[in-house]
Amino acid sequence: MFILLIGIVTFIALMGFTLNNRESLSWPEKFVRDTTGFVQSIFYKPAGAVAGFFKDIANMRAVYQENEQLKIAVARYTQNEVRISGLEEENKRLQEELNFTEMQKNKYNYTDKIANVVNVGSDPVVKTLTIDIGSNEGVKPGMAVRSIDGLVGVIDHTANFTSTVKLLTSLDPTTNAIAATVVGREDQAFGMLESYNPNTGKFEMTRIEEGDVVKPGDQIMSSGTGGEFPKYMLIGKVEEVKVGEFGQTRTAIIEPAAKFSDWKELFVVFTPEVPES
Repeated sequence: MFILLIGIVTFIALMGFTLNNRESLSWPEKFVRDTTGFVQSIFYKPAGAVAGFFKDIANMRAVYQENEQLKIAVARYTQNEVRISGLEEENKRLQEELNFTEMQKNKYNYTDKIANVVNVGSDPVVKTLTIDIGSNEGVKPGMAVRSIDGLVGVIDHTANFTSTVKLLTSLDPTTNAIAATVVGREDQAFGMLESYNPNTGKFEMTRIEEGDVVKPGDQIMSSGTGGEFPKYMLIGKVEEVKVGEFGQTRTAIIEPAAKFSDWKELFVVFTPEVPES
């Protein structure tokens, strides 16, 4: 049909050249031109739309993959800000002590796997949520989970294709307190993140010694000491420091870095495997 239309248009054009002394087209010529334009509008516009549709589908997958990579990059950037501050001094020592093993050098080279939140638990005491990756992706109980902004919780248990995350908002000082320190001053400050106040939406960092340097505005991270959370996980920012319960220590009120609402994607933190001895 397309070739036929081209032939008709060419024929009419030749007629126009040979009869250029006419002031207007004859009704058959007008009819053919109008018909040609109508047919073109019927076939060409839908064809263009279909071509554009399949092109958009091809582009959507590329955009989705790029979007996932960007999210991981942003999350790593946030994490690296915290990690680099603490690693600068340690790297200087490592460069001087050449007898460090490769395992020791790569101790804090964490990797992330992105996961979608598929369900939020209804238990008001033990707050949990479910993500869409599990043991088949290498996820194990005890792994830290974070958002782009900061630490969110820990893997509680796993199935083949899903995992349950226990949120920091259900902290219990008797079972899963987090050893914490100040970003950039990890040798000068230490405390325990033991509880979350649902009324204020803040954490409490307790057992801070009087001589430790902790002040409002400081960023708080996990220290990686004696707990299930790896080092350099950003927790939040100090809002206030006050005298502890018995007057011998201090307590810091921490504004969480992560937003504990509107969950979409999270990141499971994979730490380097330690070989069994």
